[in-house]
Amino acid sequence: MPSDRSALLVIDVVNDFVTGVFGNPRAEAMVPRLRALLPHIRAAGVPVIYCSDSHLAGVDAELTVHPDHALRGTWGAAIAPAVLPEPGDFTLTKRRYSAFFGTGLEPLLRELDIDTVILTGLVTNGCVRHTAADAFFHGFKVVVASDCVEHRDEAGHQLGLQQMAQAYGARIVPAADLPGLLGSPAPAVR
Repeated sequence: MPSDRSALLVIDVVNDFVTGVFGNPRAEAMVPRLRALLPHIRAAGVPVIYCSDSHLAGVDAELTVHPDHALRGTWGAAIAPAVLPEPGDFTLTKRRYSAFFGTGLEPLLRELDIDTVILTGLVTNGCVRHTAADAFFHGFKVVVASDCVEHRDEAGHQLGLQQMAQAYGARIVPAADLPGLLGSPAPAVR
């Protein structure tokens, strides 16, 4: 379960994944749950780290597989307004699926003396799963807030959760359980 050396990662909760190019009702419905969780995580003293796509047009390999999205400096790459970072939060940009690849996330986690990452964001069987893999490979414990990650469909969501649990030993817990595990009152998460 989460430890007192946990950090919460907010992965790709940017406009293009919520209401833009890849936007969908499932992502839109997840954002209020994440918004309700964040104050409780911060109150527990857990660092919050935003890891967001910020692609270079015409250069990034991801853009050869997927439509242009979250292009650096555009509205699509901006963090969704409902869950903007607050003072004391950290923000990193990424150009690959994993929040660890070429971002400086690992050194930041080591400097913060973190041993457990709590994953939230988009999409469950994409960037969230790839981040879980790299977290595991770098020796971090992985916790996934099951209702604060989302995919375009239920099958992809469940597959991502299952793969993270089986392949990386991720603990899959509902967001409402996290604050209590971290010593903060539980949020009203719907």
